[in-house]
Amino acid sequence: MLDKIVIANRGEIALRILRACKELGIKTVAVHSTADRDLKHVKLADETICIGKPSAKDSYLNVPSIIAAAEVTGAVAIHPGYGFLSENADFAEQVEKSGFIFVGPKAETIRLMGDKVSAIEAMKKAGVPCVPGSGGPIGEDAKQNAAIAKRIGYPVIIKAAGGGGGRGMRVVRNEEELQNSVALTKSEAGQFFGNDMVYMEKYLENPRHIEIQVLADGQGNAIYLGERDCSMQRRHQKVLEEAPAPGITEDMRRYIGERCVRACIEINYRGAGTFEFLYENGEFYFIEMNTRIQVEHPVTEMITGVDLIKEQLKIAAGQPLSIKQDEIHIRGHAIECRINAEDPQTFLPAPGKIQWFHAPGGLGVRWDSHIYSGYTVPPHYDSMIGKLICYGENRDIAIARMRQALDEIVVEGIKTNIPLHKEILRDENFHSGGTNIHYLHKKLGL
Repeated sequence: MLDKIVIANRGEIALRILRACKELGIKTVAVHSTADRDLKHVKLADETICIGKPSAKDSYLNVPSIIAAAEVTGAVAIHPGYGFLSENADFAEQVEKSGFIFVGPKAETIRLMGDKVSAIEAMKKAGVPCVPGSGGPIGEDAKQNAAIAKRIGYPVIIKAAGGGGGRGMRVVRNEEELQNSVALTKSEAGQFFGNDMVYMEKYLENPRHIEIQVLADGQGNAIYLGERDCSMQRRHQKVLEEAPAPGITEDMRRYIGERCVRACIEINYRGAGTFEFLYENGEFYFIEMNTRIQVEHPVTEMITGVDLIKEQLKIAAGQPLSIKQDEIHIRGHAIECRINAEDPQTFLPAPGKIQWFHAPGGLGVRWDSHIYSGYTVPPHYDSMIGKLICYGENRDIAIARMRQALDEIVVEGIKTNIPLHKEILRDENFHSGGTNIHYLHKKLGL
């Protein structure tokens, strides 16, 4: 097992990683910005190092400072969590070149899957179903682009090869809009991602967002741990997730899961990862792979009993997978609500001091968070302050427990999106299950 690791992140995921390390007997180094001296995991870590000013570029994105922290503390590995540098291939490469273990895939794998065009090509080769599209990057030839769009069939969507987070994509419904949309998306892609390569896909009107969790050891072994439904989104940002996905049968799960496992083996994947799909009319369409742990990983842990962070650490230590596919059994249902420090009406971030906090409890209730009474939520980072996860023997029980937990939680001093989650949990269509990715956006009138 690893002796000591640097936790190169903050907030709830940093605390989550620290707890897994404690269980495995791994010493921890918490790196933090000057704004994060009072984070819970910083107080609990074996060692702490300040790596810069509050701005992420001066701290959590500061590669030399993070690697220097590993050097001066004698750490052997760096866990990036999610966000920040977690899917930065250059960072992963620099970590390995500096003699440390990157808790995640190899840099070449991150590059392969980080570029949407090369990722789709790799998935097609592995037999993973993909959205009908251009099959590669498109240029500025208007006639050629029009022919591709006609073959795919309108509406189509132009996407940046290096895009993500809802940026770098544009829906086109007719030929008149096509060339201008291609030019705008290329410009946006170059500005935001430093890569103006774009490609074209069929735009699915009413899909759900279904994703498959995988673990692979980079030694020829891989497993899938069921699926999650992440369709409840606002402006392409996930708000609520659940597992298993309503309406997905065991046969469907096995069909897509086995293909994801095959892809992991073919690209020599290492660590935890997620294959994201659009799902419509009984068909799965690959959109991207996240080469890291996901925010919503707890719902998978709740229904499988597998600690995904501990598995990441074991794999990083060079151990082969200790779990076989036939040992994965899905039981019950789990729902996760992302609790953000934001105005529930305008959705603008609402940082500030938490005057009083009370966590919910009870059977099947899990609260993953770094906040406490007196903690000040800084304005410099993502607004998520915690994840509320509820488990039940079935979906109805999980929903009932989540409604109760949302009533119990108290966060005073700042605004949160708890009212939005209460509204979703009361929604009849959510109760029925299977809402598409546009549902919440339309419900909120956005």
